[in-house]
Amino acid sequence: MLSYAKGPGANLLELTIGQVFRGTVARHGGELALVVSHQNARLTWTELDAAVEAVARGLAGLGLHSQDRIGIWSTNCLEWILLQLAAARMGLVLVNVNPAYRSYELRYVLEKSAMKAMFLRERDTRTDYRQILAGAGPVEHAIYFEHPTWQAFLAGGRDFETPPVDRHDTANIQYTSGTTGSPKGVLLTHRNLVNNAMLIGERLRITHEDKLCSPVPLYHCFGCVMSSMLCFVTGATLILPAASFDALATLRAIDQERATAVYGVPTMFIAELQHPEFARFDLSSLRTGIMAGAPCPIEIMRHVIADMHCAEMTIAYGQTEASPVVTQSKADDDIEKRVTTVGCAMPETEVKIVDAATGATLQTGEIGELCTRGYLVMKGYDGNPEATSEAIDKDGWLHTGDLAVMTEEGYFGIRGRSRDMIIRGGENIYPREIEEFLYTHPAVSDVSVFGLPDERLGETVCAWVRLKPGAEATPEAIREWCRGRIAHYKVPQHVRIVDGFPMTVSGKLQKFRMRETEVETLGLERAARVRTA
Repeated sequence: MLSYAKGPGANLLELTIGQVFRGTVARHGGELALVVSHQNARLTWTELDAAVEAVARGLAGLGLHSQDRIGIWSTNCLEWILLQLAAARMGLVLVNVNPAYRSYELRYVLEKSAMKAMFLRERDTRTDYRQILAGAGPVEHAIYFEHPTWQAFLAGGRDFETPPVDRHDTANIQYTSGTTGSPKGVLLTHRNLVNNAMLIGERLRITHEDKLCSPVPLYHCFGCVMSSMLCFVTGATLILPAASFDALATLRAIDQERATAVYGVPTMFIAELQHPEFARFDLSSLRTGIMAGAPCPIEIMRHVIADMHCAEMTIAYGQTEASPVVTQSKADDDIEKRVTTVGCAMPETEVKIVDAATGATLQTGEIGELCTRGYLVMKGYDGNPEATSEAIDKDGWLHTGDLAVMTEEGYFGIRGRSRDMIIRGGENIYPREIEEFLYTHPAVSDVSVFGLPDERLGETVCAWVRLKPGAEATPEAIREWCRGRIAHYKVPQHVRIVDGFPMTVSGKLQKFRMRETEVETLGLERAARVRTA
C-alpha cells in the first residue's frame, strides 16, 4: 500500500477574512470575543468590531491602499488582534515580525517586505524596540502602542470605502526561521487562512460556546491562524493570558475564565505541569486543545490528557508554508493514536511520503519526505520564484523537508527534519526515536537528540537532557541506563545535563545551536570540516 492519503471532502469557505469576521459579529455580537488578561481588556464581538473599525480608519488616514504592507513587531496584545482584522478589512498585507529580531534581522525584513508602516511597542522588560528599529533603518510610519503616536494614528483616521478584496489576495506574510539561510517571506492568502482555521475548529469541535486559552505567540501561525483566526471563524472566545509565555498566567487564566481549550508547544505544557502551584488551579473546565510546533513527547501528552483534564487533546502537524496545519488527530481518536501520531490528513488535503532522492511515493511504513497538496499550500515565497519552485513542484506538491511515516490506517508519524537524521557508520538514526525512549527515564523532564561529527563513524549521537525538579542523574548514569534497552549504535555517546535549550520564540528547538556548542566544547572542529555527500 502506497503512503498516500486524502482527507475527507469539505465545503471550503470562499470568503475573505473580513467577510468571515463580519458574519461572526452578526451571529454572536453580544457574546464575549476577546480577553487579554495582562491588559485587563474584555470585548464582545460588537465591541471588537467597533475597535477594528477605528484602527481601519487610522490605516486609511495613513494613505495606505489595497495590498500595501504593514508590519507588526510585538508580543501578544489587544492591538495585535485589532491590526490583524483591520488590515484584512482594508485589503492590506500584514507582515508578522518576530519579537526576537534585532537590528540585522529587522533590516532584512524591512527591505524585503517593503512595508509602509510598522506597529510596535517602545520597549518591554527584555527589549528596547525603538533603539533596535533606529539601528535597522527608516520606515515611513513608525507607530508605538501606548504612546502618543498610537493616539495620533487613531485620531487621524478617516472614512473609507471598503476596497474590493479577493479571497485569493495575500493577507499575511510570515518569515521562516531561516536556520538554513536567509528567512523567506511566506505569502498566505485569505482563502488559505480562513479555511485552515475552520477545519482545525471542526477537528476540535469548537463552537461559539468554547473559550480558547492561547499562550502561543501571535506572530507565529500557531497564534494568528490556529488561535485568533479560528476564533474569528467559530465565534469562540480568545483568551491571551500574557504578553509572552508565562506558565502561571496561563494556569490562572484557564481557571478564572473557565477555558475549555488550551494550546501550547511541548515545552509550555511541561512548564505548566511542573509549576509548583499547578495543583491549586481548577482546570476541570478544559476539554480539548492542541500540542504542536515541535515534536510532541508521548509521555507529556499522556500527562496533559490525565492531569489537565484534556480528554480530547490533539496533536497537529504543519508548517507556515501550509497555512499551517496538514495533519491533526481527531478528538475521538483513541489515546494511543493521539499520543503516538500527528493524526491523519485534514479535509481537502492530500498527503504523501516520498523518497527525497527519486520523488517516488513510498510504501506504508517506510520513512521519507512528507509532501502535501491542496487549498492550504502557500501562494509562494515573496519575491523569490526560485525558492518557490524548489518548495512547490510542477504538480502543486509542497515539499516540507520533514521525515515522516504513514501507517496503513492513514495516520502519520514525524521522524524529524531530513537534515536532522543521524548517519552513524552507515546506520540511519532518527533522533525522535531516541528522544521518546529517554522521556521514559524517571529523572528526565525534557530531551533533545542530535548528531555530532565523527571522523571515523561520520556522526555520533549526542543528547541534551533537562532533569525533573529535584531529580539527580549523571551523564554516565543515563548512558548506562540506555545500554541493553536500545540498539548499541543509538546509545548517546555524549550526554549533557542542561537547564534549558536554545529555541525560537515560537518554541522550536534550535538543534544547530546545540551542535555548534558541542563541536566547540568537545573540540570537534576538524571532524566538522569533513565534507559529506
